[in-house]
Amino acid sequence: MSRSQITRPRAPTGLGDDDAGCPILHVDMDAFFASVEVARRPELRGRPMIVGGAGSRGVVVAATYEARRYGIHSAMPMSRALRLAPDIVIVPPDHAHYAEVSASVMEMFAAITPRVEPLSLDEAFLDVSGARLTHGSPRRIAETIRAQVFDEQGITCSVGVAPTKFVAKLASTQCKPDGLLVIPADRVISFLHPMPVGALWGVGERTEEQLHRLGLRTVGDIAHTPRATLVRALGQAAGSHLAELAWGSDVREVVPRERDRSIGAEETFARDVDDPEVVLAELLRLSEKVGARMRRAGYSGATVSIKVRFADFSTITRSRTRRVPTDVSREIFHEARALYLGLRLDRARIRLVGVRVEGVTDTDRVATQLVLGAPERGWREAEEAVDRLADRFGRGSVRPARLLPPTPPTPAAPPPGPTP
Repeated sequence: MSRSQITRPRAPTGLGDDDAGCPILHVDMDAFFASVEVARRPELRGRPMIVGGAGSRGVVVAATYEARRYGIHSAMPMSRALRLAPDIVIVPPDHAHYAEVSASVMEMFAAITPRVEPLSLDEAFLDVSGARLTHGSPRRIAETIRAQVFDEQGITCSVGVAPTKFVAKLASTQCKPDGLLVIPADRVISFLHPMPVGALWGVGERTEEQLHRLGLRTVGDIAHTPRATLVRALGQAAGSHLAELAWGSDVREVVPRERDRSIGAEETFARDVDDPEVVLAELLRLSEKVGARMRRAGYSGATVSIKVRFADFSTITRSRTRRVPTDVSREIFHEARALYLGLRLDRARIRLVGVRVEGVTDTDRVATQLVLGAPERGWREAEEAVDRLADRFGRGSVRPARLLPPTPPTPAAPPPGPTP
């Protein structure tokens, strides 16, 4: 089944569409490890499946939502999972691949805003307050992220949009899987107060028991309890912390981590490919995507690498370093093409290809132009014009002729009939 044949559920509309005071996004991949495995093994889609180690000492690393219906969850002993679902599919974990997918997703976020705070491989906070002019409203940015993650990686994510980190994270949890939930600033309290006390950040089992002993069951109960009572029961730090959160107050900012030093994209073919022309066309498409991301993020890089995964899942990478950095898609493809042709694969069956630019730095356009001796107008300017058209009309509105679908032949005109 191809991605275009997969029906996605409609995202929840949330408590409203007013995202004016909601600069914080929390993006959380849905059943990340399991979803990545399904993306590269489409035959598993819709089936209960576990990622984890087999054997008596194995544990469940991740489970699809179909598997969760049996009561299976991460960190469960594999022996118990197999008792719950004896015929379930087990896939060994591939942490290197998960890290690659995660890096690609985080690069996508960084192309939207530099204020990205990864929490783990599969989730991150974004502050998009400075991205409105270039990418639209927070809700629109969230919709773009969901579409791009699905289009590029074949997996879904859930996005919470809210005024603060705490509320955004709760929102993404509430709309899982494959959802989008906006919590307008004036609806934060009505969203929070009906929730159980365990939903509050920092409330573990022991604290939850203490709150229940006080008769506090919901966040609203905590909000209407005197701060002094909470402090006496939980201590100064914890009591004050919960008193603030119960009213939606969270002063924590999105703290960017050191950004990745590479930008890349990859694609798994719907079926194994042995036609070099098809592979080269895909490398061109990926080079276009990588170049656009680099220009959007203000990066250039000198080392271009390709990844080729074969039908038997064996994988090779090759790289070469240019004399000067670039952010031009045409130049990236030139290097990627040379690397691929240098492999002399002779009709090998290929499952996946990827293009990556490594050692990226901030683009200094003046210095780059002087080093290259480039004219005032050239390929970079042409590609920047394409970027602007893509922002206005959508990706794919302008693309190289090589990537256009073939034009069906024009039917031949019927022979003339007899002259009357």
